Amino acid sequence: MDLGKLLVDTSALLTHSALLIGRLAIGVCFVTHGLGKLGLVGTGNMQGFVEWLKSLGVPYAPIQARMAMLSELVGGSLLALGLFTRPACLLLIFTMIVAGRIGHKGAGYLITNNPPGAEYTINLAVFCGVFFLLGPGLFSLDQIVFNAR
Repeated sequence: MDLGKLLVDTSALLTHSALLIGRLAIGVCFVTHGLGKLGLVGTGNMQGFVEWLKSLGVPYAPIQARMAMLSELVGGSLLALGLFTRPACLLLIFTMIVAGRIGHKGAGYLITNNPPGAEYTINLAVFCGVFFLLGPGLFSLDQIVFNAR
């Protein structure tokens, strides 16, 4: 057995499977957060999110809250499905940059800080950046609809 090959070799099947698994996990994560803003998951709701944004001094908080919720629901769904993957990633990256700069401003990196740092938003944005660079993979609706290969 060649240890070098074991450590670094891969295959197209493994790569495309990893992209599918990653897209599903991160996409569902975004959708879950969007549903939370609607009060369908967890203890939060839209009014609470709007009030929190107002307390941060965010202008037009009701509109901004709904934009964040929609970007998480739509962007997360598209990412999970692998449909319009790259535009969805750009939307989600932008949303996470805004969330990190406004919602976690001055809190540092670690999410365990008090108040919580931007660790989570940064990591989600990075994962979306990876999906943007690599594309959706073979197991995606982009591949079926647009026959990218």
